[in-house]
Order: sequence, then structure tokens, then C-alpha cells
Amino acid sequence: MARQRTPEGPPPAPAVQKLRIRYAKRGRLRFSSTRDFSRALERALRRADVPMAFSAGFHPHPLVSYANAAPTGTASEAEYFEIRVTERVDPEAVRAALDEALPEGLDVLEVVEAGPGSLADRLQASEWRLVVRGADPDAVTAAVARYLACDRAEATRTFKTGPRTFDTRGAVLAMAVTGLDEEGCAILRMVVRHTTPSVRPDDILTALRAVTGFSPPVPPLVTRLAQGPLTDAAVGVADPLAADKDAAGSG
Repeated sequence: MARQRTPEGPPPAPAVQKLRIRYAKRGRLRFSSTRDFSRALERALRRADVPMAFSAGFHPHPLVSYANAAPTGTASEAEYFEIRVTERVDPEAVRAALDEALPEGLDVLEVVEAGPGSLADRLQASEWRLVVRGADPDAVTAAVARYLACDRAEATRTFKTGPRTFDTRGAVLAMAVTGLDEEGCAILRMVVRHTTPSVRPDDILTALRAVTGFSPPVPPLVTRLAQGPLTDAAVGVADPLAADKDAAGSG
């Protein structure tokens, strides 16, 4: 029986601090995938001289975890990841250094020291903004009303295990045309609960076409405005880093 090999050299330095980071995908960088971003981030962490903690084993990698990334092709103001570091650092200094090291369009907006609890558990819903180009705003409003009147609206998407049909209507907590942009295109806002499988804006548009017959003539411009815990008072999304900021402020 082959003997199990043991990695040579000292074990990696332990992590002493965890940071939670919010960043934006803007402009052409909305087409970057999670894999594209992870490669860019690892280079940026080295350039910014962040004292990263690494995993043990023969192939150590920086301790970075991602949370509920937006689909490729959508812009976002609310993407999150966590890192662990081997020295205590100033979160604002890390924010500035990482923002400088990443390409324009991948913008680091906020860095906080992680408090107790899971970030992933706080990401309960997302708020989305869709600019519906080339369509009559009244037709968009009428289609939304018909969609909201449905008890069920299905979409089919291909997963690794094959095609799967699922309901989108149950995940949509709020949906309305809230105005027009500078070119007269309807602005559609919606709050969508995070489910399994996840219900994405393109799934909702597919279901909208199926139940109402409405289909935008060109793909909408989609931006995730926020993701976090659902608010109690109204259908909305709160700041998932608020508890971390409160813990830092009281420390």
C-alpha cells in the first residue's frame, strides 16, 4: 500500500481576521464570470500586498469565499466575497488598495471586519432593475399586471443534470414599472427571494413571455441593486453588512 505523503515545509500561518467585501460589476465588466473575477482578484490581492491566509496541503490557495454571484452579463452593485488574513489590517486601507489593483468596472465599494454569523444566511433576496428597451412602456406595465395575477409561472433552464422546469412566480415578492429612463424605456424593478434553484431575471422574462405573450424586442439591461435580508416593514432588501458594522462600532 502506498504511503501517504506529507507536505514539506511549515504549515501556513493561521488566519487572524476575516473581512467581508462588497464590490460592483459595471460597464463591460458585467460580462465577466465568477471565474474571471476570481483570477483578477487573486492578482489584485498580490499587487495590493494583502496578507492572505492560505489553505494547507500540496496545493495551497488563498482563503477566499464567494456568495451568490450575479449571472454573467448582468451588472451589479451588490456582489460579496470574504477573505481571511494572517495579520490584522485596516478594512478601509484594504478597500482602497484592492480597488486600485482591480480593473475599472470591478469596483470595491466596502470592506468590513466580519462579525458573528454567516454572510450567506443573510442573503435572502435581491432587488433588480431592468431597463426594458424597445418596448411600449404601457405594454410592459400590462404584462407585469398579468404576471402578478398568476398563481404559477414556469421557466425551464438547463442545469448540469439536464433541463429542469420550475416556478418563478413564488419567488417574486414585488414587481412594478417604476418610471422611464432618459430614452423613454420602461424601468422594471423587482424583489426576488433567493430559492433553490435560483430564480434569475432571465427566468422571470421567460415565464413572463409564457404567461402573457410579452417579450422584449432586445435584451433588457439588468442590474442587481442590492441583496441581503428581507426587511420586515415592507418588501425590500436590507444591508447584509449592517450587523458587522454595528459590531465594529460597539467594539
